[in-house]
This record gives sequence, C-alpha cells and structure tokens, in this order.
Amino acid sequence: MHHELEVVADPDAVAGTAAAFVARQARACVQAHGRFTFAVSGGHTPWAMFARLAHEDVPWERVAVLQVDERVAPDGDPDRNLTHLRESLGAAPAEVIAMPVNDADLDAAAAAYGRSLPERFDLVHLGLGPDGHTASLVPRDPVLEVLDRPVALTAPYMGHRRMTLTYPALARAQQVLWLITGADKREPLSRLLAGDRSIPAGRVEAAASLVLADAAAAGRGPARVGAQSPAGP
Repeated sequence: MHHELEVVADPDAVAGTAAAFVARQARACVQAHGRFTFAVSGGHTPWAMFARLAHEDVPWERVAVLQVDERVAPDGDPDRNLTHLRESLGAAPAEVIAMPVNDADLDAAAAAYGRSLPERFDLVHLGLGPDGHTASLVPRDPVLEVLDRPVALTAPYMGHRRMTLTYPALARAQQVLWLITGADKREPLSRLLAGDRSIPAGRVEAAASLVLADAAAAGRGPARVGAQSPAGP
C-alpha cells in the first residue's frame, strides 16, 4: 500500500496536524454525503488530537465515532479506550458507537458490532506499536488470520482480551490516518513504510494512507513526502 508520510516536530505537532486533517475530512464528507464515519484506535496520541479538535470547525452532529479496538474491561475502567474517548470528546455531540465488550457472549457481541459497521469508513485512525502491531492485531495472535468477519476477539495481550476490527474491516477505509510518535517506533515505522508484511501493521490495506510521524519516530526533520520510502537519517 502506498503511504504518504508527513514528519512534524513532536507529539504536540502530530496532534495539531492530525486535528486539522480530521476536521477537513469531516467537513468534506458531510458536504459530500451528509455524514462522517470515523473509527478510532486507543492511545495517548489520539486523545491529544481530540483535545485539539475541540477548537476546529467540525460538524459534530453529523459525525459517527466508532472503535477500532477495545479491551475487555468494565465500563469506566481506565484501561478502556472508550473511557478516554468520551473524556476527550467532552460536550461534542458526536454519535459514539461503542464496542460491546461487557456482553456475556463476546463472540455474539463481536458479530453484532460487525453487522453495525458501515459499508465504508470515511477515516480510520491507527497507531503503531514497537512490536509492529496496530489496532489489536498483535504478532502471533490467531486474530491475524481472521478474514471471514470484520470484528474478532484476541487472545489475552498485556492483561486483557480485546475486541478488534480485522483486516477486512480496515480495508473498508477510504482513508487511514496513522499517528506515530517516539523513538521506539523508528524501526516499526521503517518497516511499515517499506511494505513489510511480516509485521501486523504491514498487512493493512486501504484506499489511501497518510502517516503523521514526529521527528523522533521518523529519524529525520519535518517534511512531507508522497513516497513509500523507509524512515531513516
């Protein structure tokens, strides 16, 4: 998959640049077809982005926010992505479509969430772990081979099972926005840009991909390139 790479100075610049990008996408999609469907992963960087979005011109009443992945944990648990997502949205009147990770039958809940997904996502936000994982698609987990349904459950990972969009669901994205910060992401970012399918992130396919990285992750100063070239000095 072709990735457009934009390198900015630091995590704060990543959050600000991402917020402006999301706001532009939201306005364009609402103007084009009346609704903006936005799937969001967990992590500190997207919450900083949402804080910046509060100061952008976003047609929140026409925005549906879905989850890319979620830990199986109680409502309000600080480990839940939803907890931080709601805090970050504040009073913004977006529709939040949460993963049903508290249902007694998690397999049935995953199937139901899959049926609720739109035929396409206008935008999907993804992160990148030091081990090359994205969403909750982690190395060696059987979920990596789930291709017959859009939502599935993982094995325990860092203390929790997780519900996650699978590769076929991510492929519904018209645009993927990767937010990648920190020197510990330099190697996996280089592998992602090189199209290395041996890491989970390298198997993501979508119509378009923008990678927003800070200088520490990219190993270079701020710049924008429309090429699938590895990060490096």
